[in-house]
Order: sequence, then structure tokens, then C-alpha cells
Amino acid sequence: MTVDLDAQVRAADLDRWLASRFVADEAARADLIALYAFEAELMAIPTRVTQPLLAEMRYTWWAEQMDGVFSDAPRVGHPILEALTAAVTRHGLSREPFDALIEAHIGRVHGEAHDLDAFYVGPMQVAARILAGEGHDAAVAGAGRVRGLAQTGRTDEATAVRRTANAALKRLPTAAFPAVAPAALTRADEAEPFKRLRLFWSVLRGRL
Repeated sequence: MTVDLDAQVRAADLDRWLASRFVADEAARADLIALYAFEAELMAIPTRVTQPLLAEMRYTWWAEQMDGVFSDAPRVGHPILEALTAAVTRHGLSREPFDALIEAHIGRVHGEAHDLDAFYVGPMQVAARILAGEGHDAAVAGAGRVRGLAQTGRTDEATAVRRTANAALKRLPTAAFPAVAPAALTRADEAEPFKRLRLFWSVLRGRL
């Protein structure tokens, strides 16, 4: 059975799915969706198990699978791992952000505070690399923090750092902007048409 990762991401992460529609290159968009599908799977684990130890076991399984992903030998028949491996290989992605994200999830199930860099900055930098290659981590970092602060309910802090983030984004290639555009969305309950409009305006201006 063919698994539609695009549909999975749309259901799990509407903001980033909408932003990915601004990626014209179909292969790059598919690689972006593979990254987002991987993140969605990690995010869903605590909703599927009730005990922290069981959640940690599942995260440990994903951590072990990174060996195959980064040696171009993913678990056969696992659509997310296969798609993620293709993206890693195509773009020469670094393993560190993936390992950091999994470790941050393990920390969360044990009650640790959100690691904004691991949850938001690192993945956004990976997304930018998929779309525009290396060298843009510094330009993306501020937008990642804006996104992380907004997603964790710290909207006043997100607003306070937005200007600095936008200044850094002036150095970001246009092709990479769909990776950071979700940081322009600060209201989870906003209707989809308004989110589409905000993203369009953000991409058009190159600002959050």
C-alpha cells in the first residue's frame, strides 16, 4: 500500500504543509515533506503511549534507525525512513539535528523544558538546506526561535525577537524562504484561508 506522506503532513502540521506549497521544485518539496513527516511521527509518540518509558523506547527505535538513514540503507518498506534517507543522501544532510531532535523529545516525555534549538531551529535549518544548500544556518536561526516561542505560547517573546529575525532573513535566498515562512503564523486556531494569506504575504515580502 502506498503511503501518502503529503496527506499525513497536511493532517499533522498544517502550517508547514501550507508553506511547502510555495516550493516549486517537486523533488525538493517531496524531500521537505519527508522531513516534516519524520517530525510529525516523533511528535505523535506521546499521544499513542501513556508511559514515559514506553515513549522513550519508541524514540530509541527511531534513534537506531538513523544509522540506516545516514548510511543510505533505510529499513525497507518504511515509507518515512525511505523518503528521509533519499532526502539525506540528495542534500548531504548532517545527522546532528536529527539526533538532537530525538533526544529533546525524550527529555520532554520526562518533564524537561522545551529545547527550542532542537525542536525548532535545527529542523528549520535542515529545511533551508534542502531548499537552498549549505551556508544559511545563521540567517535561519532567528526565525526558528520565533517559531519555537510562538508554538510554546511565548508570543510576547516571539514578537520581541521578530525584528532581529527579519534582519537576518535578508541574507536568505528566496528559494529557502518557504522553510522559514511558518514562523509568520502565530495563531494555531486561525482559519486555513487566513493562514494561506499570511504565508503568501510573508513569502512575497521575504519577512515574517
